[in-house]
Amino acid sequence: MSNKLSEVQARMNGVHGLESVVGAMRGIAAARSREARSRLDGIRACARIVSEAIGDAVLLIDDHASHETANARGKQDAGMVIVLCAEQGFVGTYNEHVIDAALASSTGTTRASSTEYLLLGDRGIVAATERGLNVGWSAPMVTHADEVPALADRLTGVLFQRLVAGRTTRVSVVHATPNPTASVQTVEQTLLPFDYGRFSAASPATARRNPPLINLAPQQLLSQLAEEYIFAQLCEAIMLSFAAENEARMRAMIAARTNVHDKLEALTGDYRRLRQEEITSEIVELSAGSIAAGRSSKKPRPRNEPGSSPSF
Repeated sequence: MSNKLSEVQARMNGVHGLESVVGAMRGIAAARSREARSRLDGIRACARIVSEAIGDAVLLIDDHASHETANARGKQDAGMVIVLCAEQGFVGTYNEHVIDAALASSTGTTRASSTEYLLLGDRGIVAATERGLNVGWSAPMVTHADEVPALADRLTGVLFQRLVAGRTTRVSVVHATPNPTASVQTVEQTLLPFDYGRFSAASPATARRNPPLINLAPQQLLSQLAEEYIFAQLCEAIMLSFAAENEARMRAMIAARTNVHDKLEALTGDYRRLRQEEITSEIVELSAGSIAAGRSSKKPRPRNEPGSSPSF
């Protein structure tokens, strides 16, 4: 009995230690998600500045739409999807939801078999392999918000290398976004072909009296601004994905904490039951011993037989 009791006590100590780890992981995930959210305003402000510059640059040329169309026609009809998954574990079905959304994403007329996927996050590689994704390039996802610009710059370089080589004409990014509910919410954003129509040039009534001074060819300037805007879009997507990953981990730790509490209650019940049985056994043993001692003390002495000499 004592061996079982000590075993339950050891398991309770282990579960208490696990509870501390779960609480710490939940706190870290909450802090990282909050930090990622705080960085979004700066990224979006940068994107707005670049979009205004694109709107001004559009005024300098008239054939930007036909130029992009000609480039697209000269390249092979191929699609590419950037998939942002989790780098670390304890996120539930987060990666599976993102991979399924990538498979269901619209890539124009391109079939899923000819679509190339650029995948971020080591934890998503397993899910992508199971679903048969054609992963042409992969890299680790960020683990801190400070790493987002470097990863976005690296991804932008890989993307434009494929674009210049004619390996793709349409690019979209699929990632999760922070969601207050328990479900994983995913979005898809089109990066290429670059839609200059989104950046409405200033109307004649509000146009600048003096055009901006430039030292680059207008088309080169517009292409570089488009690349800079795509970089800002990728920064935002990675930051949102990082925040969503940590929110998913936080929800997983909340569920784990509930399971830990349930396990502790079960172990506490077992401990009390075993302890009560041990106390009951000790009482029974003591009672049996006292009864046996009482019976031996009350046993009558043998009387002297007639004719025998008295004993002294």
